[in-house]
Amino acid sequence: MLYYLFRFLEQYNIPGAHMWQYISFRALLTLILSLILSAWLGEKFIHYMRKRKIGETQRDASIDPFGEKKVGTPSMGGIVIIAAILLPVLLLGRMRNIYIILMIITTLWLGFLGFCDDYIKIYRKHKEGLKGKYKIVGQVSIGLIVGLVLWLSPDAVIHENIERVTVPAQETVMTNTPQEGAETASSTQDGTQVEKKIVVHKDKAEKSLKTTIPFVKNHNLDYGYFTKWMGKWGGAAGWALFVLMVILVVTAVSNGANLNDGMDGMCAGNSAIIGVALGILAYVSSNFEYASYLNIMYIPDSQELVVFMCAFIGALIGFLWYNAYPAQMFMGDTGSLTIGGIIGVCAVIIHKELLVPILCGVFLMESLTVIIQTQVFKYYKHKGKKVRVFRSTPIHDNFRKLDKDLDPECKYVFRNWPHHRFHESKITLRFWIFTIVLAALTIITLKIR
Repeated sequence: MLYYLFRFLEQYNIPGAHMWQYISFRALLTLILSLILSAWLGEKFIHYMRKRKIGETQRDASIDPFGEKKVGTPSMGGIVIIAAILLPVLLLGRMRNIYIILMIITTLWLGFLGFCDDYIKIYRKHKEGLKGKYKIVGQVSIGLIVGLVLWLSPDAVIHENIERVTVPAQETVMTNTPQEGAETASSTQDGTQVEKKIVVHKDKAEKSLKTTIPFVKNHNLDYGYFTKWMGKWGGAAGWALFVLMVILVVTAVSNGANLNDGMDGMCAGNSAIIGVALGILAYVSSNFEYASYLNIMYIPDSQELVVFMCAFIGALIGFLWYNAYPAQMFMGDTGSLTIGGIIGVCAVIIHKELLVPILCGVFLMESLTVIIQTQVFKYYKHKGKKVRVFRSTPIHDNFRKLDKDLDPECKYVFRNWPHHRFHESKITLRFWIFTIVLAALTIITLKIR
């Protein structure tokens, strides 16, 4: 709203009104505002929940070797995160932008889904919360909506980056148009003609099934390639495949974030780091010069995602003020499902969904360990044996279990790993470090090919 107000005032030469056209100004202002708002709302939320004695009912205090009690700590703190994201975005974002609209819908949709789960656990006292099948339906539904909108909306377009071409040095001209990018070579001193390389973007925006694939030189993967054998139906089938990929990414990342939310500050910290990486990727994708330099597709209007991701980062950092060990409140499924969905949808919009397994490696690891643990246990259960691979899953729980906490009748493949348990805050910090490394790797994959 403020964006449109100041753009209107700009025509009357109001001092400072022109600042609102700069994405860096609005993005950083959004980050500051969301951080302050998250910290302020967090305090009010904790006071409200404690006054009414509404808190976590399931966390087992015995798993904390340092005696920090978990039961009774206010949960559903995801409400604070959602509010701290949406309010600054509504104030400072361009509400006519299709990508902002999709991000807002995703936030509200998955926020409501997680709220229903937390409400059933806390107020109805049902330990299992919302049934798993309903969660999956909700996640698949928002993935379907996002995929269809990106398919059908005329505003969701890209300028495709064509593979590097060579031209004679004397014909190379630097321009400031979306058609040409940065030079990569120069002529020799003796005047010998050499070739220069540039990245060319198509001057016409178009719908595209292409996405960025890491570690490959000409790194655009076309979903339509897998369906071209279908002839005239190949295009529609390609988009159907794309929609399925969107559903898979949104559902997987949302569940991964949900599993990662098991220690104080764990999910919020990891997600903030991931948000920084996605914000950088959104920014370079929206700037044709940076897109040319990195040889990635140019996505008009995706710079508004930088504003949203700054609100996302600020809200999570503000939430960490109260969620760092020892936590004064938990985000609950209201927060974790929403956080994962935001990450997944943002990655899809900027055509970087194939980078998600690297960027969200912690979430992937959490999910895989749970799947492995569950499937191995079920397999041996039919044989009358009790076998588990890890001491506990998700994997972060494996580092705070001792032998006395384990089932004496069960065989553990990695029973002696690790040899001792770690403090919860140390585990969280090391997971943050791991995510920082993965975020850096994700960005440099655009040059490693």
